[in-house]
Amino acid sequence: MAHHLSLFNGQAEMAYTGAQPWHGLGQVVPPDASLEEWLKLGHLEWSIKDSVAQFTNGELRNFPEHKVLYRSDNNVPLSIVGSAYKVVQPKQVIEFFRSLVEREGFTIETLGALKEGRRIWALAKTNIENDVFGSDRLKAYLLLITSCDGSLATTAKFVSTRVVCWNTQAIALHCEDGQTVKVRHNTVFNPDAVKEQMGLIGSQAFSHFLGNMRNLAKVNMTQHDAQNFVESLLPATTGGEKEVRESKAFVKIMGLFNGEAKGSELPGVSGTAWGLLNAVTEYADHHVRARNAENRFSSSMFGASANLKAAAESKLLMAFA
Repeated sequence: MAHHLSLFNGQAEMAYTGAQPWHGLGQVVPPDASLEEWLKLGHLEWSIKDSVAQFTNGELRNFPEHKVLYRSDNNVPLSIVGSAYKVVQPKQVIEFFRSLVEREGFTIETLGALKEGRRIWALAKTNIENDVFGSDRLKAYLLLITSCDGSLATTAKFVSTRVVCWNTQAIALHCEDGQTVKVRHNTVFNPDAVKEQMGLIGSQAFSHFLGNMRNLAKVNMTQHDAQNFVESLLPATTGGEKEVRESKAFVKIMGLFNGEAKGSELPGVSGTAWGLLNAVTEYADHHVRARNAENRFSSSMFGASANLKAAAESKLLMAFA
C-alpha cells in the first residue's frame, strides 16, 4: 500500500476539509461539522484496548510486565508495551482541539490514522496569519500526533505553512526543545497542561517567528554564500566537497534557490536568506526521496526532513537574525 493510511472497509481512516490532502485519499468533512462527525467520517470511532501479554512454551503463560494493545473494532494487534504504558485514544486527539475550536476560532483541517492505527494525528488551522513580505503569506497550524507502539511521544507543535507552496516550518516555542511539547507514554496525557505550556492563547510565538523570517528576507545571499551554506547543511561524505556539491540534494536545493522554487518571484525571496530557507524547505517537503507519501509526511513533521529544515533555520538565524 503506497500511502500506508489505515483502511476501514476499503476507505481510508482519514477525514479532511478544504483542498484534497497530500495522498488524495480520505473523506471530505462539511463546513462546521462537529468533532463527533470528524471522528465518524474519519472512521476513528474505535478505541485502543489492552490485554496481558502471553507466550507459550508447551503451555500458555502470562507475561504481566507487558500488555498487548489492540483495536476495539477489529481486534487487530497494534503493539506490545510495558504495563505502565499510558494510551492516548483517537477520541482524545480530537477532543484536544474542542476548546480551541469553540473559543479560539481554530479549524480542524485533517484527522487520520497511519500504520493500521498505530499513529493518530489531527491538524488544525489557527486564526493567526500574516505576510513575510508583500503577499508572501504564512499561516499558523497546530499539529497533535500520538502513537501506541512506543515510536513517538504524544507531540504537539506549531507549524507555519507558506500559502504559495505549502512548505511547512516548525515555529519555535519557549519550551523544552524549542519547537514541540512532548508527553511521554509513562505519563497521563493532560491536554490543558499541554495547551498552557504551549501558550496557545495569543500569538507571541508566531509574531517572533514572523519577525525572524522578515529579517531573513532582508539578507542578500550570493551564489558563493548559498553554496557554502547548503554544503554545510548536507551530510559530509568520504568524497569531500566535490561529492557533496554533485549530490542530487545539493543540485536540487540550489536549483530551487535559483528560481525553480514556487514563490521565487515574490518580493524578498530571490537571492535572499529567506529564499534559501524556502529552497531547503521545499526540497525537504516535496522533493526528498521517500518510499511513500506517509513516510514523506512523517519525515517532514518529525524525522530527517524536519531536522534538515530546523537545522537550516537555526543556522541562518544564528548568522543573520
